[in-house]
Amino acid sequence: MSLHEIVLPETKPETEWVRGRPLPKVSPTYSHGSSQLLVAESLRNWAHSGRHGRVATEWRFRVAPPGGIVRPLVPDVAYLAFSTLAADAPAKDVEAPLGAPTVAVEVLSPDDRSADVADKIATYLRAGTALVLVIDPSAQTLAANDGTTRVFGRGDRFEHPALPGLSLEVATLFAEPPAPAAEMTADEQTP
Repeated sequence: MSLHEIVLPETKPETEWVRGRPLPKVSPTYSHGSSQLLVAESLRNWAHSGRHGRVATEWRFRVAPPGGIVRPLVPDVAYLAFSTLAADAPAKDVEAPLGAPTVAVEVLSPDDRSADVADKIATYLRAGTALVLVIDPSAQTLAANDGTTRVFGRGDRFEHPALPGLSLEVATLFAEPPAPAAEMTADEQTP
């Protein structure tokens, strides 16, 4: 009997199949969550305004590299073009698509192993993902992988053909929230 698909139960946190083993996704830090939210907002605004496709966080894909076993991968943020999965696709096909996202985004956590990240990048690209973005909150960089790797820093603007028309200031992925307004003293409130 041959193995065609690895099926893992839905878990909290979600579990992926990486380097031949189940790997729970754990993203417990503020910097991870903040960068994930900021890139997701940017991609979602772009995708919806141009009617390019769907964007979601922690979206499970059933990734099938050629000649490989179908396995679950859960990018921190994923974009799936309507040209890959039509806007009117059945809900069951959208919930956990069979195939790779058009763009996968991984936000590094302090406990991520570089071999696991490299395996996910290679798996996505072999399965047809056009671009894998790896965001490193501690180094404040964005690495764009499409068969070659280009690293962007805080002062750079990111653009890529897989996301036509999107132009992103890398620094916005690491933005800090505005400080609270200083409270005025009674003397300052009097006109």
